Amino acid sequence: MIVWINGAFGAGKTSAARELIELIPNSTLFDPEVIGGALPYLLPPKRLSEVGDYQDLPIWRRLVVDTAAALLAEVGGVLVVPMTLLRQEYRDEIFGGLASRRISVRHVLLAPDETILRARITGRDVPLDLPDGGGAPDGDLRVRQWSFDHIEPYRAALAGWLGADAHRVDTSSLTPYESAECVAEAIRSGAAAVCDIVQTPEPTAETVAAGVLLFDERDRVLLVDPTYKAGWEFPGGVVEAGEAPARAGVREVAEETGIRLTGVPRLLVADWEPPAPPGYGGMRFLFDGGRLDSDQAHRMLLPGPELRGCRFVTEEEAAVLLPAVRYERLRWALRARERGAALYLEAGVPVGG
Repeated sequence: MIVWINGAFGAGKTSAARELIELIPNSTLFDPEVIGGALPYLLPPKRLSEVGDYQDLPIWRRLVVDTAAALLAEVGGVLVVPMTLLRQEYRDEIFGGLASRRISVRHVLLAPDETILRARITGRDVPLDLPDGGGAPDGDLRVRQWSFDHIEPYRAALAGWLGADAHRVDTSSLTPYESAECVAEAIRSGAAAVCDIVQTPEPTAETVAAGVLLFDERDRVLLVDPTYKAGWEFPGGVVEAGEAPARAGVREVAEETGIRLTGVPRLLVADWEPPAPPGYGGMRFLFDGGRLDSDQAHRMLLPGPELRGCRFVTEEEAAVLLPAVRYERLRWALRARERGAALYLEAGVPVGG
């Protein structure tokens, strides 16, 4: 299990986390700042200069998940992770990646009043935890300014997804130890529940996946934004053992959107995706789920534990949202739909007649 302690920069996450590991048996502190600190040794300076926040680098988010999983495999028990997460899509990616490894996350938010938060930032005389690796070449002034600059994004997240997602602890008048006691009690009592992120195990070999294209009355195609991985996708998922791909696509559509298709959808493309470490590749099918009327589209059960959102898009809009390999699969599926004949692809490219 992971106890993820969130909050604004300067909220006292690390201090509370250090106290918390003394209150939770068999617990270990994991500060993702060590990942940010290692990135200058791993990435070219040019790549680092392209972002102002290490959290914007996909490698940081992946390494946080991989390192947390490796730590738990090594030491077991509970990991206490003090780290600010203000972007919902990053929360979804990291927590979803952990869930795919069957690691549950309890999400706790330390939330002092803003006036107290500002006073704490002003009064700190040591560097705060920064998501850009912690190096503060301009000293405490830069550190404090960073923290003040992120109060507004924190306030916006608190009014939206963060306030609804995390168990909130008002630490305005609490010491770090008292804050840790409140967190420990919330874990013991279940008040800080396991986050509702879908658990899709990561593949250990080639997989078979089935997607279904659904169209609106303007012939735009439905894309969904999963909580458990980054990027837009088609409704669908991995085919289970002994399950027909078309039936798997129908099942996934029902689970993700609430739309129950009747009959077997028509195959549009079968695409062999080659292995690209760390991915294993496998067969990818796209089926034609037909056109939805406006009532069906409005009845979609979104958002939910698996999906953050959805939208109907044109082919041109899909080219911007989808990764290249998925867009090529979509492009050829649309051509197959127009021609009325399925296509066989390899790595998104038609092969054979």
